[in-house]
Amino acid sequence: MAIDDLLDEHEQSERVLNWLRRNGAALIGGIALGLAAIYGWNWWKGQRQAEQLAQAERYETTLDAIRSGDKAAASKVAALEGGYRTLASLALAKQQVDAGRRDEAIATLRGVKPEDPALAQLVDVRLARLLIDAGKHAEALALLKGIDTPAALEARGDAELARGQREAAREAYRQALTRTDVAAPLRRLLEIKLTQAGGTPAKPETQS
Repeated sequence: MAIDDLLDEHEQSERVLNWLRRNGAALIGGIALGLAAIYGWNWWKGQRQAEQLAQAERYETTLDAIRSGDKAAASKVAALEGGYRTLASLALAKQQVDAGRRDEAIATLRGVKPEDPALAQLVDVRLARLLIDAGKHAEALALLKGIDTPAALEARGDAELARGQREAAREAYRQALTRTDVAAPLRRLLEIKLTQAGGTPAKPETQS
């Protein structure tokens, strides 16, 4: 190997050593931060999974309390979070209705504020049905405004019919029918309600 090559290698080695002396602390700090971030992420995921598992277990315990009629069921429902709280509230409201405590069921559903839009609509429809049963038709219709699922439209028709608005009820039932599959069990009930409201169900289109 030529002397020039040896000098070049020595010079390059010195440059690397000088760079490490100047930047070594920052390099080591960056590696430490990277390792800390990875550890922190894995720790957070582990904590989150543990929290979700604990929440699921509390949900199952709450459902057991609801089924058994435990007086502490409502407080157990309130201690849940997110979708678990919404689903448990729906179960509690059903148990309250079955026990003849409609007003308690209304209060239970009023206290639920789901973040998930689908769950929010489900709660609103369930609450609207209870309000219709309680004679609060205008309040029920306000809850159902903007929801165009078959169940919501059916409930809207029920509210309109209960307050004597038969044409509005027929229109709601017709809209519900257009959104209901021909083979769905709900379809026959909608046809009966439309007939009782003075309408005539259209024959479903058949494929040739």
